[in-house]
Amino acid sequence: MSLFSSLGALELGFIYSLVALGVFISFRVLRFPDLTVDGTFATGGAVSALLVSSGYDPFVASAAAMIACGFAGMITGWLNVKLGIMDLLASILMMTALYSINLRIMGGPNIPLITSDTVFSLTQPAAFDDFVWRPALLFIVVVVVKILLDAYFSTRSGLAMRSTGSNLRMARAQGISTDRMVLIGMALSNALVGLGGALFAQSQGGADISMGIGTIVIGLAAVIVGESILPARRFLFITLAVIAGAILYRFFIALALNSDFIGLKAQDLNLITALLVAVALILPKLRRSLRIKGRT
Repeated sequence: MSLFSSLGALELGFIYSLVALGVFISFRVLRFPDLTVDGTFATGGAVSALLVSSGYDPFVASAAAMIACGFAGMITGWLNVKLGIMDLLASILMMTALYSINLRIMGGPNIPLITSDTVFSLTQPAAFDDFVWRPALLFIVVVVVKILLDAYFSTRSGLAMRSTGSNLRMARAQGISTDRMVLIGMALSNALVGLGGALFAQSQGGADISMGIGTIVIGLAAVIVGESILPARRFLFITLAVIAGAILYRFFIALALNSDFIGLKAQDLNLITALLVAVALILPKLRRSLRIKGRT
């Protein structure tokens, strides 16, 4: 695999690290099966592309994308905790609604950003090539997001959210407003996914209505791969494992698609993803069986 392909995989790995962190919050912290992310990833790209192409500052556009997606995630939580709709069904309803909303935002199936300024072009130093600077900037963004997340989940509010996902009844017995924790957690989760979508659109030169398809699978794959390769108990290392899982996932995909002897093509992407997730799910069981054999 060439250096250009490796840096491209690293770039996408950092973008999907934000998605994986968002999926981790909903699936692992809150125990909320959230399919909204397939919609909010595209919403983040749509809002960002619309504002950037209209002449707004790319940083403002990215922040607006986070707010819009956070609001969408909060609606999913509200459908569940206030209206009593099953969590999975609530997320499916919101994901379905977002498809039409995204078309409304973009005014069509896509918005190109080829000639527009982005967060990458505005911050790129003269000494760096574009394909080198993009992953470098995304690395900084991911590190900042990770530090902020680790800091938040060590506060009383963050611990209350973790308690809500671990044991809902016990959290309520301790006086925690579990409904509010779900709303905040879902907003935070989808805001991170929206940021990933905004940066993806600016990195790839435009937003497309289909860019969010399969996002939930990619996010879950990153979480599962990270947890399998770097099992940890402390939250600091868990988030690190999720980020590492997203990067490794993209490298596995790039390696498989760029290896001529394997014979895989772009249309085999979903097959590769399914195989990677299956292997990641099997790994912990193999480790346990090997430990048991080692003791006997």
